[in-house]
Amino acid sequence: MTHDEVLTAAVVDSWKLVIKRFDKLLGNFTDEQLQQQVAPGKNRVLYLLGHLTAIHDRMLPMLGLGERMHPELDDAYITNGDRVLGDPLSATDLRRIWTEVNDKLTAAFEQLDPRDWLEKHAAVSDEEFAENPKRNRLSVVVSRTNHVSYHLGQVVLAKRS
Repeated sequence: MTHDEVLTAAVVDSWKLVIKRFDKLLGNFTDEQLQQQVAPGKNRVLYLLGHLTAIHDRMLPMLGLGERMHPELDDAYITNGDRVLGDPLSATDLRRIWTEVNDKLTAAFEQLDPRDWLEKHAAVSDEEFAENPKRNRLSVVVSRTNHVSYHLGQVVLAKRS
């Protein structure tokens, strides 16, 4: 493997590890337990699942990997806070969509050539990218992996309570 291949493989492996950890933790929650708040007055686990699913769904067009699969999640899980709107899906359906979106992302990540990772993402202009080439696909996936890790920590706390 080239150095570039090793670096990009490490990013994909990190993504897969964090997603797998989140999946495993979710598997320990009943649908009823997903209604728990991560702390008093804070988001429910179900909301965090919807939030991460919607954010990951947005990555598809942002990274040039396809069209969004579930834009209907935005209002309930990005635009508004927890419990502002009702949950648009059952916990079972949301779990299924979480898996569907992440499977599609992971499969696409595994097909990218190392050079593809350094291309600009769709949320940055050509001018901005010329000024800061670190605003690329790789940086988005690293950032989103960290985002899942952050919420994973919150969900762990909810499971312990």
